[in-house]
Amino acid sequence: MSLSLFDLTGRRALVTGSSQGIGLALARGLAAAGAEVVLNGRNTAKLDDAAAALRGEGAKVRVLAFDVTDHDAVRTAIDGFEAETGPIDILVNNAGMQHRAPLEDFPADAFERLLQTNIASVFHVGQAVGRHMIARGRGRIVNIASVQAALARPSIAPYTATKGAVANLTKGMATDWAKYGLQVNGIAPGYFETPLNAALVADPDFSAWLAKRTPAGRWGKVEELVGACIFLASDAASFVNGHTVYVDGGITVSL
Repeated sequence: MSLSLFDLTGRRALVTGSSQGIGLALARGLAAAGAEVVLNGRNTAKLDDAAAALRGEGAKVRVLAFDVTDHDAVRTAIDGFEAETGPIDILVNNAGMQHRAPLEDFPADAFERLLQTNIASVFHVGQAVGRHMIARGRGRIVNIASVQAALARPSIAPYTATKGAVANLTKGMATDWAKYGLQVNGIAPGYFETPLNAALVADPDFSAWLAKRTPAGRWGKVEELVGACIFLASDAASFVNGHTVYVDGGITVSL
């Protein structure tokens, strides 16, 4: 009985930014829990490769390419998919980007791209999918934030601002939509080995600092985010709303 609470069989999960990294790992994990997964991104070749890999593992996979920063394109894609294919039961807002530069020299165009990719996309896709979930009276949304929602480091102030906004938008979504039967929560990953962090992983000085700074003493593996995502997407989280779960090896709780 208890394990059945985590079973996602018969549900469909859309994961944005899921051709690689954390998004692909979460899609793989949701598929292993029984869900049909819908991969999203802008690079159709990378999406097709990711879909082929998951299908080779026995997963049920669809591909839905659209630009998460384009409000009209998002609405058209989501509405069309729902009409032609069926409901999206779970949404994971994972699409994101990083740009590093001293704040005093941070390019304005890079700041705007961060705003659109990291936070506006959560609004665009969340609203488009949420409208259908509201009509059905059920749905799960998981927004991917970051430890930078609670912490800051030099050269990434705008990124920090966007991830803090993701955590607060998660609270707002839950406040507005819980009454319709939706659960909206977030996951805040710590430092994980991903393409986004490739330069940091390759930097021995940074990796040594991170190992010393993190109670767990290491980088995270993307697979270690799957359990939290399955929990928040499942019936086990039926009364959990508006929270952001930090999966970070303890870095946010230790000085």
